[in-house]
Amino acid sequence: MSTMFVLQDNTMDRHMGPNFKIPSASLSLFDTLSVIFWTPVYDRIIVRIARKYTGHERGFTQLQRMGIGLVLSTIAMIVAGILEVIRLNYVRRHNYYDLEYIPMSSGQVEFFYDQAPDAKRSLCAALSLTTVALGNYLSTFLVTIVNNLTTRNGNLEWIPDNMNRGHLDYFY
Repeated sequence: MSTMFVLQDNTMDRHMGPNFKIPSASLSLFDTLSVIFWTPVYDRIIVRIARKYTGHERGFTQLQRMGIGLVLSTIAMIVAGILEVIRLNYVRRHNYYDLEYIPMSSGQVEFFYDQAPDAKRSLCAALSLTTVALGNYLSTFLVTIVNNLTTRNGNLEWIPDNMNRGHLDYFY
């Protein structure tokens, strides 16, 4: 799905001052920065609160953390889809089709690392990151299939170069 986020980033005004424009692909840096920010918050605040209620030394078990992460990821995808619908409605309402700018995972690694034998920890950590890469390949494959199916009979593809004319909201 990171491919879709880069496409959405292309519709944003990424200027910082008059002379600097953030490349859309580099906006994924904010994902890394959020992990850097939220990891200490999780360790210092959330784990302490959870420890009081669960009695578990780490606040949550590893499987509970993975489940919470999957639920949060699902919520994030739903919110992204809803925001895309809102964005497209805004484009349609104001006829902004050709406007360039519109005004507007650590738990899995830890699980594999903790549960693997000492000799296999690096391999398991690498495998967990491989699942992310495979997910990106699967997403690209799905986008290709969707574009091929939706352009039959001369229709506009769901995910065109000009996202204001597409239907990325259908993909979500």
